[in-house]
Amino acid sequence: MLSRKTMMKLSMSGFFATAAAAAIVIVTNATASAKEPLGRAWPAGQYISMDDVDHAVYDQLLQTYVNGDGMVNYAAWRGTDTDRKSLQNYLVRLSQASPAVKASRAGQLAFWINAYNATTIEGILQVYPTSSIRNHTAKVAGYNLWKDLPLLVGGKPHSLDAMEHQILRKMGEPRIHFAIVCASVGCPRLMNEAYTPDRIEEQLALNTRDFFSRSQNFQVDQSGVMHVSSILDWFGEDFGPTQQAQFTALQQYLPENAQRIAVNPRTRLVYQDYDWSLNEQRRARATGTTKSGSGKR
Repeated sequence: MLSRKTMMKLSMSGFFATAAAAAIVIVTNATASAKEPLGRAWPAGQYISMDDVDHAVYDQLLQTYVNGDGMVNYAAWRGTDTDRKSLQNYLVRLSQASPAVKASRAGQLAFWINAYNATTIEGILQVYPTSSIRNHTAKVAGYNLWKDLPLLVGGKPHSLDAMEHQILRKMGEPRIHFAIVCASVGCPRLMNEAYTPDRIEEQLALNTRDFFSRSQNFQVDQSGVMHVSSILDWFGEDFGPTQQAQFTALQQYLPENAQRIAVNPRTRLVYQDYDWSLNEQRRARATGTTKSGSGKR
């Protein structure tokens, strides 16, 4: 009969063997889920400034497949080979820009917002038909579109997570949260034009104002309670350290009849459920209540 000590050794050996096998499976799944980077590496002497990237092709694609409400005709875009290729070629052009080459702040903002949105669209087109981006953002093992579909920029891969949290949020322009679009109804509208360095300030102001004009994102009820998009719950710190500071920074973009109550520190604030449904044209963008959802992008 085996001794207790021997049985414990065998038991521990089995545990470590099982754990090692599980680790191998997780690593294998993670590796298998990673996509080849979008774009391509360019010869060292051919990299350009973000100021010099031509966004005209992307602009035309947005005008063709995105309506004024920010909803995308993914079915038509996916079904048009030439325009699928045009988007991929645009991503290749984006990859020619290098952060090492001097660029204006406006040029960098326009570049990274377009890069984020174009990469997201490409990621959705790769898996379409789908009902939500959250079907493709695995948290443990498997494909996560936000982490596993990088775009090469200056020869280095940049995931959507990195573009948002490591680059855009660090640029000190919190209105990017009303410009980058994670392919969901709860997101800001996807503008049907490309962001450009010469118009970036106008475009950010326009889409921020549009965001707060929609009741799914902002409304004050009859009892004076403010109902606000979860985006302000997740990223409110980018606008200021307190509720009053945040809405003071945003006051000019709010509906006129809500501007005073918004900056009152005693105003009660409720964050609305986020609608992760795909922002496709067959869905009407909500103007009142939203579908329940949670999970910070």
